Amino acid sequence: MTSKTTRFTGKHMAAVFVGGFAIVIAVNLVMASIAVGSFHGTVVDNSYVASQNYNGWLKQAAASKALGWQAVPHRRADGRVVIETLAVPAGAAVTATAERPLGTREDTPLTFAAQGQGRWVSNEALAPGRWQMRTAIRAGDQAWAGEGELR
Repeated sequence: MTSKTTRFTGKHMAAVFVGGFAIVIAVNLVMASIAVGSFHGTVVDNSYVASQNYNGWLKQAAASKALGWQAVPHRRADGRVVIETLAVPAGAAVTATAERPLGTREDTPLTFAAQGQGRWVSNEALAPGRWQMRTAIRAGDQAWAGEGELR
């Protein structure tokens, strides 16, 4: 038996380099296209304007916390959202906006009907999946705002 040995030459090394860089570039292109395709928009349209409102948002959050109100959202089997509240006065108005946190932007405004004993049920149903919900409760001149996640 004769054994044929091949030598590792500069051409082989060049092929290894080119192949290695081609793999890295291909993976980067795939990951970049996935990242761009799954980004559904900006968090704020103008970061400078948002920065000017930041202190106001902090004051609003502190005022909401000072009220002592609590709201916990969850979803029923039929897709309607139930908000269980604590310390919210009778006659309050509850509204919310549900947003998809990832993927294609989808915002759904929700209105709620009081069911008694601090329980509110949405008039609209949400599609299955993960949602980020921004809730607003207003009773007279008092306003509360909060966020919660629905799965």
